[in-house]
Amino acid sequence: MRIRTDDEVYRVDAVWLGPPKATMPWRARYVAWGVGVFVFLIVLTVERRMGISLFWSVAWGIVATIVITRLICSRISHERPLTSVTAMWVRELTAPREATAGEGGAVSATRVRIRVERPRPKPRVKRGSRPRPSAKARHRTVRHQTVRTGKTKSARRKEVRGVRKAKARA
Repeated sequence: MRIRTDDEVYRVDAVWLGPPKATMPWRARYVAWGVGVFVFLIVLTVERRMGISLFWSVAWGIVATIVITRLICSRISHERPLTSVTAMWVRELTAPREATAGEGGAVSATRVRIRVERPRPKPRVKRGSRPRPSAKARHRTVRHQTVRTGKTKSARRKEVRGVRKAKARA
């Protein structure tokens, strides 16, 4: 058994050939006429904003309208109507995109300081050869420790925080 599809129905375009007994020399679908009128108005508006005189804007407007309408209508068919192509175009334009530009702007060398002399590294001091500070200097460095009690860090570590050990009475 052979089943016929309904493709022939869709292959027939809804074409307006013109008024009776005075047909146009070209075939254009009804959708093309609607798109053409809309495109023509947009093209004329753009050309007039650019300052082109009325005669040339109409003449070039017709040419631009034909080209743009043919381009748009080549994407439209019975399987892809104008509404779905327009919706697809709008969704494509408004879809979220991945940020490709880096943050912070361009890199420039405007804040780089230039010195006349090349910087030299500071001489390193060996650990064992460091001179021992005097008593006054030790007092200054120990000041942030417990100066009043005279206890060192190691003695304070042995104590429990907040509790002092009672001294043994002899």
